[in-house]
Amino acid sequence: MYSEKVMDHFNNPRNVGEIENPSGVGTVGNAKCGDIMRMYLDIDDNGIIQDVKFKTFGCGAAVATSSMATELVKGKTVQQALEVTNKAVMEALDGLPPVKVHCSLLAEEAIHAALWDYAEKNHITIEGLEKPVNDISEKEEGEEEEY
Repeated sequence: MYSEKVMDHFNNPRNVGEIENPSGVGTVGNAKCGDIMRMYLDIDDNGIIQDVKFKTFGCGAAVATSSMATELVKGKTVQQALEVTNKAVMEALDGLPPVKVHCSLLAEEAIHAALWDYAEKNHITIEGLEKPVNDISEKEEGEEEEY
């Protein structure tokens, strides 16, 4: 069963769409389930995320985690956005079924991929940001015990 918050973010997703000329855009997917998530960031000169949009192809949980992730990073600094984990996304949604935890990991990686693109475009280093993977199923295999 999904929580009321998951259903709300699935039925009424926030921040859907694209940003024209984004500061950073990141696309990640999961080859195992077929979900694809693209996140767009508009970051001002002070490193504050002014706007964030997403487009997701996937299940209801993928849409809900994308929506919640955008809510969690909007108005935050780049560093604060980097600290948004899949666990934080799940907690904000009042949990996910175990088989849908990978959707929250996709949301975290999409944020990181967009931040990576922003850093590359601006020739900067974001402390603690690692190069994102395109397919999170590669990353998942070594981390399943942590859920």
